[in-house]
Amino acid sequence: MDLNLSLTLAPVGVVRSSLKRLEDCPKQGQENGPTARIEVDAAFRGALDGLAPGAEILVFTWMHLAERDRLTARARGNPDNPLQGVFALRSPHRPNPIGLHQVRIVGLDAEQGSLDVFPLEAVEGTPVVDIKPVLSKGRGEGTPYGLPWGPRISAREAGMIRETGNRAWQRGLMAGLNGNISLRQGDAMIITVSGSAKGRLRPGDLALVDLASGASAGPGRPSTEAALHRAVYASQSKTQAILHVHPPHLLALSLAKPGGDLLESTLFEADVWSRKMIRLPALQPGCEALAKQVGRAAMAYPALFMERHGLVCWGRDLDEALALAEELESLARIDMMHRCMADGS
Repeated sequence: MDLNLSLTLAPVGVVRSSLKRLEDCPKQGQENGPTARIEVDAAFRGALDGLAPGAEILVFTWMHLAERDRLTARARGNPDNPLQGVFALRSPHRPNPIGLHQVRIVGLDAEQGSLDVFPLEAVEGTPVVDIKPVLSKGRGEGTPYGLPWGPRISAREAGMIRETGNRAWQRGLMAGLNGNISLRQGDAMIITVSGSAKGRLRPGDLALVDLASGASAGPGRPSTEAALHRAVYASQSKTQAILHVHPPHLLALSLAKPGGDLLESTLFEADVWSRKMIRLPALQPGCEALAKQVGRAAMAYPALFMERHGLVCWGRDLDEALALAEELESLARIDMMHRCMADGS
C-alpha cells in the first residue's frame, strides 16, 4: 500500500484560550476545560451557517506543540501506568497530532467569525482544522449529552437542578425562559444562566458564582437575578436552595387584589402556608434595590412574592423550595376558581 500521499491541511481558524502553556491544559476537556473562543478565518465564515448556541459540535485541532516522533506513551503521563502505543491512547504526542474535542456552543457571531465553546482544553494559538456537528441522539429526558455542566459543577448537582426545573415547568410554575434556580455550594452557588429553558436544562446552562464577590466561573452568563439569590444566601443561613418562579394563578390573583393579603381563603391549609409568604412592592427585575428588599425579607419569610414579577422560595433543599411554591400556587388557583364560581362565570 502506497503511503506516500500528498495531503494538504489548511487551518480554518485558531483557538483563543486562557490556557497559555501545555502544562496548564487538563488531560481532557471534561476535567475543568475552560470556555474558549475559536476565531474562524474570513474565508471560511460562510461555513458557520446553520450553527447556533446550544448545539454540540466536534472541533478538530492541529496540536502544533506535540511531539510527532513519539509512538508510545503512558496514560495521562503517569509513570505508574504501563507503556502503550499512542493509537491506544489520547496522548497529544502522535504521528499526526489531530485533536478531537466535543464541545457545546455558548456564543456565536457568524459575521465576525467568533465561536465561543465549552469546554475546550486546547492551548492558546492552536490551529483549528475542521468543525462538525455531533449527531443527535434525540432530546429525550434520558439523553446525557456527554458533556460536563461547568467548572466545579458535578453531575449530581446539575441533575438536581435539572429535575427541579423540569418539575416546575411541568406544573406551570415556569414558562419559556423565565425564572431561575440556584443551589448553594459552600461559598458559592450554582445558578441557571440567562436565556436557558428551565424545563429542559442542558450542559452549559449552569454557572458557578462566588457568593461574596459575584464573580462567575461560566460557561454562560448567570441569571440577571443572581444578585437577588446572593442576597438571600447572605441574609438567611438556612438557605441551601432558591427557586424563582412565575406562578400564573398567584400573579393573576395579585392583579385582581392590588392591596392587602393575597391568600385569604378559609381553608385550613391557607392559614398555614400564607403565613410563610410576604408581599413585596414592585421593583424593576434585576436591580440592586430588589435584591436588597428580597434579602431583608428572607430573614423572616421563606416565600417572597414580588409584585408584578414572581415568587421566590428558599429552602434547605430544592424539594422544599419547590413544594412551598406549589402549595402557594395551588391555594391561589383555588381562590381564583372560587371567585369565578361566585361571580357565576
